[in-house]
Amino acid sequence: MKTLGNSHIVGILPYAFYLPLVVSFDKVAIPAELKSVVAKIVVNATSCSVTCGLGFKLEEMCEITPAGERRNCTLRRSDCLTSWVCGLLHFTVPVGKPFQFTCLTSDAIGFGSRAYSYTWRLAQGLVTTNDILFKPFKNPDSVIRFSPTRESDAGTYRCDVQMLKTFRVIKRIYFGVRVIQNDLVDLNFQKSLTWEQKLAANEEEGNTEDSTHEEVQEQQHFWQGELFYECLVGVGSGVIAGVLVSMALYFLQKILRRRAAE
Repeated sequence: MKTLGNSHIVGILPYAFYLPLVVSFDKVAIPAELKSVVAKIVVNATSCSVTCGLGFKLEEMCEITPAGERRNCTLRRSDCLTSWVCGLLHFTVPVGKPFQFTCLTSDAIGFGSRAYSYTWRLAQGLVTTNDILFKPFKNPDSVIRFSPTRESDAGTYRCDVQMLKTFRVIKRIYFGVRVIQNDLVDLNFQKSLTWEQKLAANEEEGNTEDSTHEEVQEQQHFWQGELFYECLVGVGSGVIAGVLVSMALYFLQKILRRRAAE
């Protein structure tokens, strides 16, 4: 009898747990006001315009009806921050030449440069990213200008950009500046390139139309030089071959005369 009673209890237990589940799945009444609510959300967005520091992205905002339809879509521009560490940029500047660099891109300037504060530090005479070696450098602006550049300006400049409202650092970038004498090396990089390298570089920069005339002239000079060299080699080879043939005929004639005399 005890076994039968226990079996009844075990059989009733599943129904006891099942009852709240049945109750919980009853229909919930949604107010009529919520059924007609239209939500405005972001349905599409571009990637950030920069890989580090403050940039912007375009977002498509649409109203979504209860039926799932999109309407009244608009584009808006919003700021974005992928990473605040931007690494090291390296520059080589001749003595006496004007030079400048800025820690704000044109995208960030569009949001208003007055919304940020700038803290500069300098590791004089070194190209490094070791923060222990940096000392404060007074410059309240986002741009550092050398006019003209001196040898004492060489070093690494670190710029921290902060938002004035939150004091949040949104960008840190290093500028490594090397200063060299004018007679030390020719910095005309384009001058040392071959014609094919210049053409490839101009295609990447989109300047093919502006440099077409110059490239045609260079190509003409190149082929004219090659043609002159080939003509010179041909003439020289012909002269040498003629001299060798004449000498061979002369010695052959002498040998034949000796045999005839014998």
